[in-house]
Amino acid sequence: MEELDLYDENRIRTGKTYIRGDVMPEGTYRLIVHLCIFDDSGRLLIQQRQKSKSMGGLWDITCGGAAKAGESSKEAIERELGEELGINLDFSKKRPILTANFQHGFDDFYLIREDVDPRKLKLQKEEVEAARWASYEEVMDLIQKEKFVKYKKNFIKVLFDLNCDYRIVEI
Repeated sequence: MEELDLYDENRIRTGKTYIRGDVMPEGTYRLIVHLCIFDDSGRLLIQQRQKSKSMGGLWDITCGGAAKAGESSKEAIERELGEELGINLDFSKKRPILTANFQHGFDDFYLIREDVDPRKLKLQKEEVEAARWASYEEVMDLIQKEKFVKYKKNFIKVLFDLNCDYRIVEI
């Protein structure tokens, strides 16, 4: 049973919480975090979701989940990475590369470059079936075959593009 903070439309904590899975009160939002780890070759570390989870068996970006009550975005992504893949990294000086608003909250996306050996990961058995590196073309192929979480193709392209250059505008 996970307790999550509730936020207002301006991403300010309301001081109230709710239990994950319950219906959220009208006009409230939650915080979700995601991480994309890229290697020096530009490949994305992807994970296959456990079959027992929602979207079970599908491949997904490196890791993610809901921020628990009292957690900042940075604390949540650091915890999720440790839990799901057994990687311990310090996010205290990192910021999300972008935030996407969705109907029920805010999605923070972090991007980092780190060469990781997927064979040495400690996968959280309840959440993650497998992990591997994938090129942009491989991710697009998985999406086309409906074997990847249904992110919009253009959004995946943006994540790969941002890995090469964090600038949104050419100056």
